[in-house]
Amino acid sequence: MKPAALTWAVGLALAAVGACRRPQPGDPLPGLSAAQRDRFTQGRAVFDSTFTPATGLGPLFNADGCKECHETPVSGGTGDEVERHATAFHPGGPGRPCDELAAEGGPVFQKRVTPALHAALNIDSEPVSPHATAIAARTTPVILGFGLLDAVPDSVILSYADPDDRNGDGISGRPNRFFDGRLGRFGRKALVPTLREFNEGALSAEMGITSPAVPNEETVGGRPLPAGTDPAPDPELSQEATDQLDAFVRLLAPPAAQQLTSEARRGREAFARVGCPGCHVPALRTGDSPIAALRHREVAAYTDLLLHDMGPQLADICLGLATPSEFRTEPLMGVRLKSEFLHDARAKTLEQAIELHAGEAAGPRDRFLGLPAGDRAALVAFLKTL
Repeated sequence: MKPAALTWAVGLALAAVGACRRPQPGDPLPGLSAAQRDRFTQGRAVFDSTFTPATGLGPLFNADGCKECHETPVSGGTGDEVERHATAFHPGGPGRPCDELAAEGGPVFQKRVTPALHAALNIDSEPVSPHATAIAARTTPVILGFGLLDAVPDSVILSYADPDDRNGDGISGRPNRFFDGRLGRFGRKALVPTLREFNEGALSAEMGITSPAVPNEETVGGRPLPAGTDPAPDPELSQEATDQLDAFVRLLAPPAAQQLTSEARRGREAFARVGCPGCHVPALRTGDSPIAALRHREVAAYTDLLLHDMGPQLADICLGLATPSEFRTEPLMGVRLKSEFLHDARAKTLEQAIELHAGEAAGPRDRFLGLPAGDRAALVAFLKTL
C-alpha cells in the first residue's frame, strides 16, 4: 500500500513550517557553511555565463548559456525556449523497443549552429534523423530544489512503485532505469540517475560544451564535425568550473510555498480528495548526504519521480524504459513560476493541464471535473501557492 496518507500529513506540516520562513526563488538552501555559500556564488557565475565558439559553444547548441533557458524569474527558473527531441519506438521487435537515435545525433536535435558550422554544411539546425518515429517538444523545467530530489534515496522512490496496480487504485507508477540499470529520476522521462549527470549532459546537449565527464562533441546527425568548426580545445569547461556549476544547481533552495488563503486551504483539501497525491506525492524525505543542508530533509516536491501512463493524446517519444505515453510525475514545487504547462507547453493554464491528464490520471482528472466550480477554482488557487 502506498503511504499517501503519511506523506500528505508531512506536506501539511511543511506548509506550516514554510509560513515561518520563505526563501525567495534563487536563494541558496538555508544552513550552508560559508565555504558552501562561496561555491554557490562561484557556480552562479558559471551558470550565468554566456559562451561563445571561442569558449566552447556549439558547434551544435540550443542555448548559449544555462541562464538563457533557466531565466524566469531568476537563474534556475523556467524559460520560453522549446527544443526538439526525437527517438524511434519499435515495440515487439528484436532488441530494445526504444532507440534513442544516439548514433544519429539524438535524442536531442539542436536547433542552432555556430557560424562556422553553418558555413561548412549550410545548415541552420541539426537535421532530425529520418528514422525517428516521434519528435517531441520540450520546455525548460524549473530546477530550484533539484539538489534535494537528488538526495532522495532510491528506496523511497521505489516504495511508491506499483507497476501491477496491486492496490487497485488505477495508478501503476514504475521506475525508469538508465542504460546501466541505475534508477532514473531526472528529465521528463526520468532517465537520468543523478543531478551531476543531468548537469553535465545539459552542458553537452544544450550548449555543446564538453567537460571532463563528457569530453566528446556531439555529432551532426551521426557525422563527425567538419574540420575547423570547433576551435576550443576539449574539455571546454574545466573540472573546477563544472564542480562549481554543479554546486550552484545542487544548493538552490526549493521555492517556498506561499501563505495559504482560505480558498487555497479548501483547494488543498480538494487536491487530496480527488486523488492527485496518488502521483503528486506531497513530500519526499532525503537520506544521507555529505552536505548537511541536504541531509534528512523533507522536500515538498509533489512528485513520486516515477513513470505513469498519461494516455495517447500526450504521447511523443520513448526514452530508456519509458514508452511514448509514459512520463515522470512532474514536480509541482515552483509550478507558480510557470506560465505554460506540461512537457511541451501545450497547456496555457493549470486547468487545461489537468484536463489533458489521461491514462492513469483519468480518475483524478474526472473527479476534478466533477467538482463544483468553486472547488475547482480553489484547487487551482492552491497549486498557485506552490
